[in-house]
Amino acid sequence: MVCVYCGSATKVINSRKQRRGNGIWRRRECLACGAVFTSRELADLSESLRVAQNSSKKKLAPFTRDRLFIDIYESCRHRPTALGDAASLTQTVIDKLLAATSNGVIERNEIVKASATILKRFDSAAATFYAAYHPIAAQDA
Repeated sequence: MVCVYCGSATKVINSRKQRRGNGIWRRRECLACGAVFTSRELADLSESLRVAQNSSKKKLAPFTRDRLFIDIYESCRHRPTALGDAASLTQTVIDKLLAATSNGVIERNEIVKASATILKRFDSAAATFYAAYHPIAAQDA
């Protein structure tokens, strides 16, 4: 990685695995200007996970964390801490989905079910709103 200030090469002076999620926190030092800054490395889920629509393994779309976040945020808009809540809930859903898949393909209904379950435990009003806009396909209900 290059320095965020001068663009020169850096070295890692400290590194830790994140407690939640599959990320790594790193403290870096620039070899040229001596600046110290923090970087976080996360897996690119849009390249790693694919979403199957309605049990059709033929039509796969890339997983989009932002889309999941927006759906959860819209469900939590009535809360004063909606932004932070949605960020935490999104990561919780992603962690659950990653634990449930072994081949990198997740069915849309599994995302809906996981999100609805987690939202129901967190806030029943948010879960009701989410369920109204994200129905589960009849074959998997």
